[in-house]
Amino acid sequence: MTSISDPREFLSQTRDAVNRVLDDWCSRVRVGMEPKIADAIAYSLSGPGKRLRPALLIAVYGELGGGADVTEIAAAVEVVHTYSLVHDDLPCMDDDDLRRGRPTTHREFGVPVASDAAFHMVPLAARILVSGAKAIGLGPDVVGEMGRELFRAAGAAGMVGGQVLDLEAEGIAVPLEELVRIHRAKTGALISSCVVLGALAAGADGRTVSAVRSYGLELGLAFQVVDDILDATSTSTELGKTAGKDQSQQKATFPAIMGVDRAAQFAEEHIDRAIDHLVSVGLDSGLMNSLALFVHNRRS
Repeated sequence: MTSISDPREFLSQTRDAVNRVLDDWCSRVRVGMEPKIADAIAYSLSGPGKRLRPALLIAVYGELGGGADVTEIAAAVEVVHTYSLVHDDLPCMDDDDLRRGRPTTHREFGVPVASDAAFHMVPLAARILVSGAKAIGLGPDVVGEMGRELFRAAGAAGMVGGQVLDLEAEGIAVPLEELVRIHRAKTGALISSCVVLGALAAGADGRTVSAVRSYGLELGLAFQVVDDILDATSTSTELGKTAGKDQSQQKATFPAIMGVDRAAQFAEEHIDRAIDHLVSVGLDSGLMNSLALFVHNRRS
């Protein structure tokens, strides 16, 4: 088990390690790739993000007794997440100008290059995942299960499907139950997948994997609720992306349905549920609890 319980220290360490892996892969994939596409991929992946999703994977792996370096596997998750951000910012989606404190990829490179670069990130993530899994000695069955887990979460039944539902809900009075369903897919599926990958890499049993998955789903929902609150209450400088975008696009959000105060309470309830799922399998993890609280208390 890891000895780090301070989530900010842990996030800082994992961010640096993941960034080194991403930099290495960006250099490697330049061979045989259109230079503009390679530049756009490198630009997108070098943005100063929190790297929360890979940190969750690394944390779960360590807390479940894993002793190898899974940074490369974690980096694969960040590539999938970043691909989703590049497409999410496009004019046909959220039409945003700012991401992680910098111009969005399509503002920097144009829509065709940004779109193509994001598509290239999907097979890149698969390459990184397989490389990382093989490096720590995981067998083909486990590697296959991990690949299916990640790309199911990223696809039509998860993140992509949730993005479609989110767009369709603009300007519509969406009931709370439907909004929860949208964001369990759009945000929760990938976050849940991260922790499941960490558990699979550590060789966890089915009951533990199920509990960890539930932890991730609750954490993912809370993450989205907090995101909605921050969009409504923070500045663009604080967020590193355009604030107030949800209201201007008539997005269905948790504060719009229940108000900011009730939404904050709703997020806290789901953080508590996430931690309860860990307790149910005897996983008393100060680090994973702290990361959950970080999701609730973050300001960007």
